[in-house]
Order: sequence, then structure tokens, then C-alpha cells
Amino acid sequence: MATEVELLPFLLGPPLELSRKRAKELIRFGAVSVAGRTHLRHDTRLAAGDIVTIAKGLNLRPGTPPPALKIVHLDAAIVVIDKPAGLLAMGSAREKERTAHRLLNEYLKTSVNARDQQAFIVHRLDRETSGLMIFARSEASQSALQRGWKNVTKRYLATVEGAPPSAEGTLEDRLMENASMMVRRVPSGGELAVTHYRVIRRRRLRSLLELTLATGRKHQIRVQLAGAGCPVVGDRKYGTGVESAPRLALHACELSLRHPVSAASLVFRSTLPLALAKLLQ
Repeated sequence: MATEVELLPFLLGPPLELSRKRAKELIRFGAVSVAGRTHLRHDTRLAAGDIVTIAKGLNLRPGTPPPALKIVHLDAAIVVIDKPAGLLAMGSAREKERTAHRLLNEYLKTSVNARDQQAFIVHRLDRETSGLMIFARSEASQSALQRGWKNVTKRYLATVEGAPPSAEGTLEDRLMENASMMVRRVPSGGELAVTHYRVIRRRRLRSLLELTLATGRKHQIRVQLAGAGCPVVGDRKYGTGVESAPRLALHACELSLRHPVSAASLVFRSTLPLALAKLLQ
């Protein structure tokens, strides 16, 4: 590449000569990388020597989930996805395009007989956390899920530095968010946070924990584990500050709930990503 150019014009020009719609889909769905980096914008600048890669065998026909999302379950009332780390759950002031919510809406609207469909947000995961998320496909289903959210079993897997004092137990704290948007443990006031934990695997320097939420406070797991002396590996906000992993080692591995329409018992599980399993080797 002789001169600097933006990503979208590069995809439109030779030798690729993609349509504008196709090029934007590829960027939005995370199918384009520049020098190994995804999560790009249309106006990303390409410098001399940059290598642009498009996912091999990509199929973005209507009804095909985007590469960034794995559809775990889909019916007329709910949809469950397996969100990758690094993807926002929903839009923010700084990012509105590339979110799990936006990508799922794009998928639903291009599916057969679903042009008026959309996903309704029920809960969220941190950008750095991977794993299971459930969305409603109607406002009625959304309301039903949110009313019964305290009865939904939510389990996580976390690789932590060191180990908690016991093989299993309960962490109970009062949490409060400060003006800098940091959540802290406080002796009184704040909101009660309760997390049950069990050590699954223990190594010399790290441990794998299974965590079950009894409450759902912001950054609850991360703050409580840091307070217990075993911060989540890769947690740059509440951890040791050491670059110990390429991502936060926290994964939402299980959702157990009643279907909002049929009341059937549903259990969804997601295995520990390979990148996190390797942190224990």
C-alpha cells in the first residue's frame, strides 16, 4: 500500500471491489482485520505495509448469524447467545454500532419472516466478559424475564490469582460506586452483594473457580474476588495492575431459568474458552 487510505474505500477499490453494503457488513460483523486487529471502524486508517484479512468462507446471507455471535437457542420468545470477550453487550455513548444487541438485531431482521423482529435487553455482561446472554423477542417476554430475574441461576467460571481461603464458601460485601465509576467495598451503606464460590481446580499460582450469583451488582464478582485476595486474572481495573493475561478471565457459563411463555425449565451451558483454559497450564 503506497499511501495511507481508510479501510472502507480500500475494500471498495481494486482488487476486492466490494459493494458498499457488503463492505460495511464485513466491518460491522468483525470479519475484517488489519494487522491482526478486529473491532474496526469504517474510517480506520491503513498505513503502508498493513495486511488486511477477511474471514475465510464467510457467509453473511440473510438468516446467517454474524461471526461475532454464537446463537445458542432461538425461539419465538427468547434468544440466547454466547458473547465473545471484547464485544459490548449494548450501546454506549462511545460505541453504538458494534454491540451484541446491534448485531443480534441485524440478524433477526434479516432472518426469514422476521423483518419486524428485534431483541429486547434483559441483562448485560461487561465488555471483557465472555459467555451466555439472554435477550427477549418481545416486550412481554422482556418484562416476564426481568420480573423473575432473581430466580434465574447465573453461574460463572473465573481463573484467579492465588486461591480463596476455603475450597468453597460465600463472599458477602456492601458495594458502592464512586464518582470515577469504580465499585468499592464499603463497611456500611451501598448495596448488598452475595456470591457463592467453589474451587474447581487449583494450581501453584492460580485457581479456577465456579461462582454463583445470589445478587447482581455491577462488577460484583471482580470486586469481591479482589477483596478476597484472589483477583480475576487479567483484570486491569480491580486486579494487580500487572499485564497477566490478554483478556479478563471471566466467563458466564450457565443460565438456568423458566421459559417466559411456556414456563418450561431451561438450562444453557457454555464451556470455558480455550484461551482461559490455557491460563491454568
